[in-house]
Formats: sequence, structure tokens, C-alpha cells
Amino acid sequence: MTNFTELALELIDFEKEHQLNDNEVALGSQLSVERVHDIKSSSSAQATEEETGLLRRFMQSYHG
Repeated sequence: MTNFTELALELIDFEKEHQLNDNEVALGSQLSVERVHDIKSSSSAQATEEETGLLRRFMQSYHG
């Protein structure tokens, strides 16, 4: 079973709640769509502090 990080779970819930996809989150957070997908799937190294900050700022400021 995959061990999801807290950030990955927050991101998955955020996308579901706001009906967004990885492309839209990538654009809003200024990360690559591949990196957003990796963070969500926990398939690579955990998000850096900078990536975490970009994603959390995007989620906090989103007014879709």
C-alpha cells in the first residue's frame, strides 16, 4: 500500500473539492504537472519546502 504524505492527501482532497486536475494545480502553483503528480502519488522524493510552500499558497489563495 502506498504511504501518502499529508501534503499529498491535502492536495487530493483540494482537487476533489474544487473539481481541479493536476494541470490546473500545476499552472496555479507554478510547478510542473509531472511534479504535482509525483507529489500526489508519493512515487518519488517528498516535496521540498519550496514546493510545499507553492502548493499551500495556491490552495489558500484559490477562489475558483
